[in-house]
Amino acid sequence: QVQLVESGGGLVQAGDSLRLSCAASGRTFSSANMGWFRQAPGKEREFVAAISWSGGSTYYVDSVKGRFTISRDNAKNTVLLQMNSLKPEDTAVYYCAASRFAFYSIINRPTQFDSWGQGTQVTVSS
Repeated sequence: QVQLVESGGGLVQAGDSLRLSCAASGRTFSSANMGWFRQAPGKEREFVAAISWSGGSTYYVDSVKGRFTISRDNAKNTVLLQMNSLKPEDTAVYYCAASRFAFYSIINRPTQFDSWGQGTQVTVSS
């Protein structure tokens, strides 16, 4: 099991950038595929991005492609989500998640993420 703690959220204006960080603990982090999800008020949780255990493969939902970048540092047990050109529709609680399942599987079945952080609020004003 991986324990996850997100940080870096805040209130920004449209067009600004934010970098979210997810600190992980547990011996299995370096072998876990990682992801970021978000949930806006009144909406279902949305799968935003994922990165394989090695960092060699990534996935992005279409709405963030070209603006968000996911990365990881296995030596520091961290996963980052760099968010540029933020839009008001990016406003949500952002969650870090980990999965023991294969990368090709989790990008098709995001329900296979099985460890979650508590979330960090991102608010983008227009």
